[in-house]
Amino acid sequence: MTHATVTSMTTTPHPNGSVMTSSLSAEHVTLGYDDRVVAEGLDLHVPDGGFTVIVGPNACGKSTLLRSLARLLTPTAGRVVLDGDDIHRRPTREVARRIGLLPQSSIAPDLVTVRQLVSRGRSPHQSLLRQWSRADEEAVAQAMRLASVSDLADRQVDQLSGGQRQRVWLALVLAQETPLILLDEPTTYLDLTHQVELLDLCRRLQRHGGRTLVAVLHDLNQAARYATHLVAMSGGRIVAEGDPHDIITPDLTRDVFGLDCHVCPDPVTGTPMIVPPFAND
Repeated sequence: MTHATVTSMTTTPHPNGSVMTSSLSAEHVTLGYDDRVVAEGLDLHVPDGGFTVIVGPNACGKSTLLRSLARLLTPTAGRVVLDGDDIHRRPTREVARRIGLLPQSSIAPDLVTVRQLVSRGRSPHQSLLRQWSRADEEAVAQAMRLASVSDLADRQVDQLSGGQRQRVWLALVLAQETPLILLDEPTTYLDLTHQVELLDLCRRLQRHGGRTLVAVLHDLNQAARYATHLVAMSGGRIVAEGDPHDIITPDLTRDVFGLDCHVCPDPVTGTPMIVPPFAND
């Protein structure tokens, strides 16, 4: 396994000579629900300023790991570290100003409009001494523009299509203006055009917006195209991680996904592209 990062309070040389840091990490965590263990002994250091993508077959622990990084699930062993401290020892509002989460599915309150829902992304920034401001208004407007939902601002969320709702929830996360953004299968419900638009937006946020992103994706070709750091999981364990060019091989796709395939350069980006066999019967 290739590890590119270390704990959030230290630095380590990367094989290419650069120094990698991590503000968010999982340190030997075991995760599960009731008595069922889903993932065990996981170590993951999210590279600051990168776009980390977690891939793997269904039920391998991808979303469970993401939930633990978002402080929605407490490890039964090990710990998740945010800025050098156990994330579960940090105040909830403080964590919400550092980490934004787009979950797999969310339910909006009845009759709430898009603008009202996106405005809730500013809640972590509100207090008795700091009420709604022009900066909050601008953050909400900018988030709706980035998620391409400005024209839906006065529509009720429960009247929208699945793809539209997904973009509205993304706008809420963007309105939080957090340096860390976690996305659990963000392309769900989106058609191909909006999938590409969303992932392009994620890449811009990472490259030009100073954000650190972690996403769970099912499409391995999309993961290879957009990830700066790819994490492959299987059977509740991390089996490989690193630059997509280094770890996406026919052996990896066979071992992790049970798929025999060819790996060739993407003709547009040069990133690894997986070409499955074609059954000619």
